[in-house]
Amino acid sequence: MTSPALWSLAQVASHLNARVVGDSSVVPSALSLDTRTLQPGNCFVALRAERDGHEFASQALSKGAAALVVDHELDLAVPQLVVEDTTRALQDWGQARLAAFRPPVVFGVTGSVGKTSTKELLAGATGAWKTPGNRNNTLGMPEALASLPEGTPAVVLEMGMSFPGEIRRLTEIAPLDFSLITNVGSAHIENFVEGQRGIAQAKGEIVAGTRPGGTWVHLASDDWARWISLQPWARHAKAVAVGEGSAWGWSDARSLGPLGERFTLLTPQGPLEVLLKLRGAHQVRNAALAGSLAILAGFDPGQVVEGLGRVQPEEGRGRLHELPGGGWLMDESYNASQASILACGASLLELPGGEPVAVLGCMRELGAESERLHRETGEGLARLGLQRLWVYGDQAGVMAAGFGAGARAYPDFEALRDDTGGLGSVPPGARVLVKGSRYWRSERAVSWLLARLGTRTNETTILG
Repeated sequence: MTSPALWSLAQVASHLNARVVGDSSVVPSALSLDTRTLQPGNCFVALRAERDGHEFASQALSKGAAALVVDHELDLAVPQLVVEDTTRALQDWGQARLAAFRPPVVFGVTGSVGKTSTKELLAGATGAWKTPGNRNNTLGMPEALASLPEGTPAVVLEMGMSFPGEIRRLTEIAPLDFSLITNVGSAHIENFVEGQRGIAQAKGEIVAGTRPGGTWVHLASDDWARWISLQPWARHAKAVAVGEGSAWGWSDARSLGPLGERFTLLTPQGPLEVLLKLRGAHQVRNAALAGSLAILAGFDPGQVVEGLGRVQPEEGRGRLHELPGGGWLMDESYNASQASILACGASLLELPGGEPVAVLGCMRELGAESERLHRETGEGLARLGLQRLWVYGDQAGVMAAGFGAGARAYPDFEALRDDTGGLGSVPPGARVLVKGSRYWRSERAVSWLLARLGTRTNETTILG
């Protein structure tokens, strides 16, 4: 794999139907959509969104931007690509880069829960280049693709959505050879007048965007994924169910506590033993989907198993901190849904240590279902056997009522932090799950608890 350097402004101008102002030989190091994270040498794309990016062009220049993408020439001493529409230019840039350096296999991954972890597992299994972090929307994915290197054996693209049509646009930018749906859940349901069916239709856009004769995988237990497979617009691609009753699946899953999970990946060619560093039954399912699709795409089964075993938990997505007194803090702070909260709660109970407890921010974008889902999540955590719950946000009282005795509710993080019965009362030696919607920034609870409780100073402080 060679350097991921971008094209020069002259090279990219024809792809964007752009006019170059200034030095056309400039080669930016990467694209940037946000001056807060812009690095020297980046090309700043001035998007018109909630804020007009053109208003931040001077700031981008002061931070070292090597070039700008703008929809009108600015009076700034920096090379510029002048285009009709900066959002379309961003998408065209990513699309053109993928078309120019397209590898033999392009994968797409979506789902209501687990798509980022599954993307990491699929990339590990195939040695693929992957979209970094959560760059999974119509801005972030093409931004990442603009830096696609030459010579990669495969590409794994995470594709997210909040509204109908988003994944369709992503597959126009990046047509797929193979695709994967982790599950069809209730995330963003407030944006779909047809409810769960509307979400399934929107997730199914990834199948519609898979090439004729391509293959996609889903859990055998997912009724809505099976519904997708029966739709006329999905019949051009082969659906493969993974799980009970299928030739592809998993068995003999066993928790290794802090060390991860062990399971047998079932394939038509025979069983494969897999050792994961990721934790929880939900990660076994994700790994079975990723491993199955990698083998279906022609990758060597032995290398697939080795690659799955190399994937490490990321910050905010299952990273485990060992605490003094035999406790653990499971950092799942990146985001939250009912299914993911309950899956992580079950995983927490597989760890050694003291009292199992949870510190949660509420979920978002659940519409009319919000109260019911928060109440049922509290009930589910209590049934699992968690003993205490601290929850904050707009539905905190509802979740706490569902949990029952041992739960405390707060309107916001500050109230949780400052109350004498709040974060400061999490007991030493406890097993602590921290999770919440992005909106509630539950990583603040992680930082606060680690600062208060401390971490072990040996090499097991962060496992993974």
